[in-house]
Amino acid sequence: MYSGWVNRHQQRVIEYLVEENRILRRKFGKRRIRFTDNERRRLARLGKVLGRKLLARVATTVTPDTILAWHRRLIAAKWTYPRQGPGRPPVMKAIRELVLKIARENRWGYKRIQGALANLGHNVARTTIAKILKEHGISPAPDRPGSWKTFLRSHWETLAAADFFTVEVWTLRGLRTFYVLFAIRVATRRVQIVGITDSPNSDFMKQAARNLTDPDACVLAGATHMIIDRDSKFTAEFRSTLRDHDVRCVPAPQGAPDCNALAERWVLTIKSECLNRMIFFGVGSLRKALTEFVAHYHVERNHQAIGNSIIEPGEEVGRTAGAIRRHDRLGGVLRYYHRAA
Repeated sequence: MYSGWVNRHQQRVIEYLVEENRILRRKFGKRRIRFTDNERRRLARLGKVLGRKLLARVATTVTPDTILAWHRRLIAAKWTYPRQGPGRPPVMKAIRELVLKIARENRWGYKRIQGALANLGHNVARTTIAKILKEHGISPAPDRPGSWKTFLRSHWETLAAADFFTVEVWTLRGLRTFYVLFAIRVATRRVQIVGITDSPNSDFMKQAARNLTDPDACVLAGATHMIIDRDSKFTAEFRSTLRDHDVRCVPAPQGAPDCNALAERWVLTIKSECLNRMIFFGVGSLRKALTEFVAHYHVERNHQAIGNSIIEPGEEVGRTAGAIRRHDRLGGVLRYYHRAA
């Protein structure tokens, strides 16, 4: 009873403040109200929590779209880096890409690559070719391994991939960046959330290696190789622990993100279908969202790469009789339709 009175009282206060704002706005007429950056940040934080529907009722000075746009810019501002300063002009992009393409598709030495480029009308110094390959982590012949596509075809059934992605989380100390480490099995598309942290240091990576090699973790069961980025977060101890369990970490060729395309695609999937549609207060809410999405991904979501089927289909899949039901996760962000037994 008391809580109901409080809610009614708060609603009357809100209605009064909204009407007061409307009156003040009319008195301003068509004059534009200018906000400081600090004022925009404050409104963005509060407005994002309310959501577009409630903002449409209470916002009188700016539109809900404007407030939500401020929030997007607030997050984007964390990832704005200064542009690289002046220096020696790099090798023309087209030539650089051609050098890398030839090196990855063949086991040729610098002189052979130089000759192939000359055939195509490009006179490139041998030292320049060597520098390009070194910058991208490509060994000189004859130490260079075979092509990446050949490697993938040869190990498809026993291949996994791992990567990080970031999520912005509101905490008592403000907006913080959390790193999520995941692993995915290439052939089956099974996924494991390995760990979540705001500080991906060596201790975190030690525990991550233990999580991946736990006998109950199915993602690396039977795997022989795992693709990782050339990221310092993947420490020598992390790689050594996996090697002790007969899983070799294979760094993707530098400057070639497509070589870990499956992991990149999974990041796009979870962000577009789930994370970008939510706002997180505390790491617990992020952890719950990740758990729910992975469950949905395995037992409810269809995957084009495996014949548009479900990774772990339940008994209800394919039924032609029974009432149609809808199962919601995360308040309807994720939905699954099936027939009742």
